[in-house]
Amino acid sequence: MLNALLASNDSTQNSGGSFVFTLVFMALIGFAMYFLMIRPQRRRMRETADMQKSIGEGDEILTNSGMYGFVNAMDGDVVWLEIAENVEIRVSRAAVARKVNPSAEPAGGPESAATEE
Repeated sequence: MLNALLASNDSTQNSGGSFVFTLVFMALIGFAMYFLMIRPQRRRMRETADMQKSIGEGDEILTNSGMYGFVNAMDGDVVWLEIAENVEIRVSRAAVARKVNPSAEPAGGPESAATEE
């Protein structure tokens, strides 16, 4: 009986090291999640916000819904977008996905250049 008590006492003392290891392991997982997931997402959000702030009249843009158009006017967070001759729509500035660079991309977008070749 004494041996059983001593053996159980030894096992409780050895588990203390594994608890510290578990805490360190959980902290490492937290740091990895921050550097692999949260930090890059914040960077992308900051870049998107900067791009949306830099939109000006005359820029060709692509909306999140896939519509190409030219910016005719801006009123706060509202962008007036000309999508065809004498056809304007009103979209939110947050709906702008990216600016289109007409010198680098053909009129149909990057996908049409791949299909033409």
